[in-house]
Amino acid sequence: MRYELLEIAYDRQAAVEYAGYWAYRRNPRYYAFDEIGGDCTNFVSQCLYAGSGVMNFTPTYGWYYRDINDRAPAWTGVAYLYQFLTENRGPGPFGREAALSELEPGDVVQMALGGKETFSHTVVVVRAGAGPEDILIASHDNNANCRQLATYAYNDIRGIRIEGVRHIVG
Repeated sequence: MRYELLEIAYDRQAAVEYAGYWAYRRNPRYYAFDEIGGDCTNFVSQCLYAGSGVMNFTPTYGWYYRDINDRAPAWTGVAYLYQFLTENRGPGPFGREAALSELEPGDVVQMALGGKETFSHTVVVVRAGAGPEDILIASHDNNANCRQLATYAYNDIRGIRIEGVRHIVG
């Protein structure tokens, strides 16, 4: 049987609505990683899934969550999520690194915090703007919804603009 990939739009509104509802809660369908390294990227992956409806079950390099013991590194790892979103040519959401001014609601921001050079925190944009003072985000770890991006003390920052979603058809 032959399969093709169909590209569809990312549902930004669904991602933002999910973020708003779950910013101060934990969805029982997913393990909360707060006590074992942080829940930020897990939360953002849930938001992305709400906006895309598609997981990528490619072993090791995909982006999926079945349970705590059966998930891709990209679901919960900051660097792995970046790599998946910016290099994904298969099913699921895909994007590109972008300036903060290019981001829209439902896009992703990653930060290097605490004097470190390594990106260690992932948040989702809930309101876009020209710069950190105007952009509002939702996050886990330091639970927030509509938090001003400029309130973070980051050493480095990068935006990831979600360009679309690919579904398998056929």
